[in-house]
Amino acid sequence: MPLQDLTPQLRTRLNQTERAVGWFVFLATTLLLFGFGYYLYHAAANKGWFKIKASFHIFVDSSAGLNVGDKVYMMGFPIGQITKVEPQKPLDRYNVRVDFEILDNYFRYLWTGGSYAKLNAGFLNQRQIEVTRATNGYALVVTQPVYVKSIDELKQLVATQPGQWQLSQEVFDASSNRVYKAYETLTASNLEIIAALKVDSLYAFNNTAKDAHRIVAAWSEHSHHYKIFTPTDDSAYMRTVETPPVGDQVQAMVAQVQQALPNILALTNKLAAVLDNAANATSNLNLTIAATQPLVHNVTDLTGDLRGPGALGSWVMGANAPFQLQTALTNANTLLVNVDTNLDQLTEQIGLTLMNVADITSNLSVQVQANSNLLGGLGKTIIDSDDLIQGLKRHWLLRSAFRHSATNQPLKNPPPPRTK
Repeated sequence: MPLQDLTPQLRTRLNQTERAVGWFVFLATTLLLFGFGYYLYHAAANKGWFKIKASFHIFVDSSAGLNVGDKVYMMGFPIGQITKVEPQKPLDRYNVRVDFEILDNYFRYLWTGGSYAKLNAGFLNQRQIEVTRATNGYALVVTQPVYVKSIDELKQLVATQPGQWQLSQEVFDASSNRVYKAYETLTASNLEIIAALKVDSLYAFNNTAKDAHRIVAAWSEHSHHYKIFTPTDDSAYMRTVETPPVGDQVQAMVAQVQQALPNILALTNKLAAVLDNAANATSNLNLTIAATQPLVHNVTDLTGDLRGPGALGSWVMGANAPFQLQTALTNANTLLVNVDTNLDQLTEQIGLTLMNVADITSNLSVQVQANSNLLGGLGKTIIDSDDLIQGLKRHWLLRSAFRHSATNQPLKNPPPPRTK
């Protein structure tokens, strides 16, 4: 039916329906575009499109198990991915170069004091790159701009902006001794010292400058300064610790097994010979045991005879040994009784004797106390006896009986001592 044939009421209702359908289509399209944009934003955020990426490269002996797109890990977290795996030129000292990117802020864990790339061997010849973190040294890459300025320019900047400029390199003297290290704050005094070392320009940065939202320089161990990136060179080198792939390790293990197999076979032959000798020894031992069975029976009979009370003494000293031993013990007992009796009598007699001696000494003590002149008379008697003996010694008839030896006698007239 043509539109002009509709009534005004139907035409008005149709226009309202068309308008509602148009708004619905517009809103659905808007929601679809918003959802698609959110999906793209979320996917880009997950892939790190809005984060700063630091490019690194390493050199390995083999590219086995390394593919573009593989994850790079640090402390168990995925922090980036491999971007390129390519062989080096024929005469190059390295075999394969592997480039990978690390997202912000994980590259800020990488310092010269212990960060390196480690290749871990996985299952089925797969390998993954693991980057280790460090806590000292210099940052491997930086986002603050690095400048190369002359000494005169730096003197002017230090005078106008004190405490803001720092070294981006190490400074050495003529004897290769480090005078200043990187991150040292520049002052007028140390600039004079550096100028005296015949240094014309320095790598430096302003610690108040904003980040460039990209990696601008990387530390160079060879040059001892931060190397400013260029459009053709924007990757930092990282040293590598490479473990052989699992296939190579298995192959080396198989080679070791093959090399050790002859020795193992020789050892098994020696073990077989030892087992044969052991079998022969056990057979000979069985014969020996069979031959010693009569001896065992005899020992059993002998031990059976020794089980009764006194059997060992009867066997050693004869059948009359118990009677003789009993008689000897009886005699010894009688002797001990007699000795005990005699000893008691002897002690009683000794006691009586001691009592008599005590009485005598007590009587003597009483006599001495009663007669005070007794000791004087006894002393005078002793002195008179000594005078009598001395008189007999001087008598001409008895003098020869008291003659003494002439040895060791002192001289009557000794010679006078010599004088110098």
